[in-house]
Amino acid sequence: QVQLVESGGGLVQAGGSLRLSCAASGRTFSSISMGWFRQAPGKEREFVAGINWWNGGTIYYADSVKGRFTISRDNAKNTVYLQMNSLQPEDTAVYYCAGRAGIVTRGRDDYSYWGQGTQVTVSV
Repeated sequence: QVQLVESGGGLVQAGGSLRLSCAASGRTFSSISMGWFRQAPGKEREFVAGINWWNGGTIYYADSVKGRFTISRDNAKNTVYLQMNSLQPEDTAVYYCAGRAGIVTRGRDDYSYWGQGTQVTVSV
């Protein structure tokens, strides 16, 4: 089992930045591929970014965040990060980190481990 706890959400003005963190405990973090998902009110949970489990693992982004968001991981600290720059109101959502054995996928149903979510609100 892997337990995931997100932090770093909050309220920010459009154009601002936030960095989300996801701390993992339990099963060896370095063998778990990690993803960030988000869910806005009335919408389905969608893939935002993912990073494979190995050092320098392949990274994937949703088109909507490419060039603005950066995912990274520190296996020594059992933590994955999501740096979010140039935030826009449409980025407002609850952000979840998720983990799975094997490589990153974009499908939320592929992930076994989920955090409780952290709210990100971007004002105009």
